[in-house]
Amino acid sequence: MQRILIANRGEIALRIIKTCEAMGIETIAVYSEADKELPFVKAASKAVCIGEPPVNKSYLQAEKILEAAIAEGVDAIHPGYGFLSENAAFARQVINAGMVFIGPKPETIELMGDKIISRQTMEKAGVPVVPGSGNGLKTIEEALVLAAEIGYPVMLKASGGGGGIGMVLCEDEQALVKSFASTKSRAMTYFGSDEVFIEKYIANARHVEVQVFGDQHGNIVHLFERDCSVQRRHQKVIEESPSPFLTDSVRKIMYETAVTAARAVNYTNAGTIEFIVDEQENFYFLEMNTRLQVEHPVTEMITGLDLVKWQILAAKGESLPLLQTEISSSGHAIEFRLYAEDPVRFFPSPGKITSFYWQPQPGIRIDTGYEAGDTVTPFYDPMIAKCIFYGETRKEALAKAESFFNDLEIEGIKTNAPLFKNILKNEAFINGDYTTSFLTKKLVN
Repeated sequence: MQRILIANRGEIALRIIKTCEAMGIETIAVYSEADKELPFVKAASKAVCIGEPPVNKSYLQAEKILEAAIAEGVDAIHPGYGFLSENAAFARQVINAGMVFIGPKPETIELMGDKIISRQTMEKAGVPVVPGSGNGLKTIEEALVLAAEIGYPVMLKASGGGGGIGMVLCEDEQALVKSFASTKSRAMTYFGSDEVFIEKYIANARHVEVQVFGDQHGNIVHLFERDCSVQRRHQKVIEESPSPFLTDSVRKIMYETAVTAARAVNYTNAGTIEFIVDEQENFYFLEMNTRLQVEHPVTEMITGLDLVKWQILAAKGESLPLLQTEISSSGHAIEFRLYAEDPVRFFPSPGKITSFYWQPQPGIRIDTGYEAGDTVTPFYDPMIAKCIFYGETRKEALAKAESFFNDLEIEGIKTNAPLFKNILKNEAFINGDYTTSFLTKKLVN
């Protein structure tokens, strides 16, 4: 594999370029007109403009990306995360064009992208799932009968949803009636299908995911867990490993369950099995992400492994570099997603970054797609950087994070750094006593 096209932008494009350079692989970046001055465009071996700023005219234009890949004679395409990374049709197009798609098989993406079918698949494999509907619900009458059986509150979800889109909490029958038609409509708009289902709402829950990896020879391993419970509007804000909540006995069972889930779909390449965990540490399958995760640096920090390199090796048909018994973790890592957003209203706040500086230190990793002078545009996700901190203990990692955010110099735009300063002073967070409702219920502003 000599040339890889990166069908993505920003920090993840830079992250992939870094590994490719270390492996002696040339990289082709694709970019929109809005991104032409960003660091990832300059860092690639070559860059090709694929269109106007809106994603539907550039980064979601599969045909333009494939045209660029064919013209540049690349061997493979790495989709990063977001955009086309979990688009089975795009993966098939890449393969049919004679290139390698650096990710799982299209059939697996399709299977795990449908929340109802994935639930059914996991149940057959003996993986625990949240009590709910085994099939799509066509009428509000069906939904009401099932919700009454399960007991309120319930979550109404779009079968094709993800990232918190198409999810509605219904506290009672009235809320379910009010939300049913609008959720089906929203599902059709975003995912091309109006199929919805119901799951029991797990109160005071934790969101824990297990990193899994598979190769084309049937080998599947886990690379430990990440606790992703600090969220806003079902979007992850902070991720850490190991989870400060799980006991070792439950952790071990969760790892085994995640490998069982991956094996049930003959999984290849990088993926995560996502679990919802209740107060008694009972855990249930939530979904599978069939791609590299935003928070993969957390796993890299505790294992010392390069997950992008593993992706490339697996895509080439090589066996995984290590057996399960050879993989170990040490210390504690935690990631904070630094966004260009109003720290009071939490709305995106695009603009030009006039100053961006931090003091490099051991145990601090900053993955960013921006430099001082760059502009965060309104066209894409407003994440500026992923700030990852490592220590021998959680206390040490948090101390590094607190020092970093106190000293961070970023001007010209508003960011959520003040939120992180508050979180790092919050006793519940310091003690690891947080759930998915932490930001709305426990954080003292």
